[in-house]
Amino acid sequence: MIAYNVYLTTADVSIAQKIARAVRYSSGGLRFVKALGLLVDGRAQVSMNLTNFHKTPLARVLEFIRREGERYGVAVHHSELIGLVPQEALIDAAVWHTQIDEFQPEQILEQRMYAVLKESEKPNFLDALAAGTPAPGGGSAAARAGAMAAGLVSMVVHLTINKKKYAAVKTEMQNILNETETLRAQLTQAVEEDAASFNAVMDAFRIPKEDKRRPEAIQAATLQASQIPFETARKAARVMELALRAAEIGNTNAITDAGTGVKLAQAAFAGASYNVRVNVPGLKDEEAQKTFLTELKNLKEHTAVLEARLEELLVNRGGLPRI
Repeated sequence: MIAYNVYLTTADVSIAQKIARAVRYSSGGLRFVKALGLLVDGRAQVSMNLTNFHKTPLARVLEFIRREGERYGVAVHHSELIGLVPQEALIDAAVWHTQIDEFQPEQILEQRMYAVLKESEKPNFLDALAAGTPAPGGGSAAARAGAMAAGLVSMVVHLTINKKKYAAVKTEMQNILNETETLRAQLTQAVEEDAASFNAVMDAFRIPKEDKRRPEAIQAATLQASQIPFETARKAARVMELALRAAEIGNTNAITDAGTGVKLAQAAFAGASYNVRVNVPGLKDEEAQKTFLTELKNLKEHTAVLEARLEELLVNRGGLPRI
């Protein structure tokens, strides 16, 4: 919620009250706006709470009040924020007033610098992968590849969504973006989860053999070590579908990026499936073994179909020479 006050060039509080009545949702105004007309320090003020700045942006509210004020012969003197405000709300207002076309938040220097700084604070994944330790290993690398594939699909969407040439697919591409960003976050988290599940299996096997809890702990850890890469494989297959769709309808200038996303996601699927197959035999539950392997086989067949479609798409839509 944003607490926002607009001061008018008048001391007539009745004008502020009329404008507040016009702007607030409860009396027919803008959604997600609560407003009152007050007299503060000798100046009429429209005092508001904006409960969802995504749906009712700050700039739209100010412009509404400005135009309502013109009806009564008054203007906006100044406005103020009370307390903290999300940076995104101010960025939205700046973009709206400056009419910047196809603006992306990544174009803000400070945001890019913050992202780089945040990334630099993390342990280097590739160094950890190359170290002489069992984890992170293939399962974590598969999840990382899947997250990268999802990121490529999101990139293709961003390069498509505001282009007039692709206006007809804007809604579908927005839906793809929402899903790929969710998958990217989940697969990024799976990088650490996979390594943790491997360590949990090792810890279970270190329990003394005479401890009655050992067999149950080993089974629970093995099930988890099978489930996590299985979910990675399932999500990677979905990223493949989305990447292929982005290649089908997205910006043709980025079709090879979408294609790379398909292949990275396929590699993620393969790597994750290997980790399922190496862990599943350790399960005593034969029904669970069968379920994992059957679903994995179905997904493998599906991803093979997607890969075959990609090559024809790159040639026919992307204009790539056949090799």
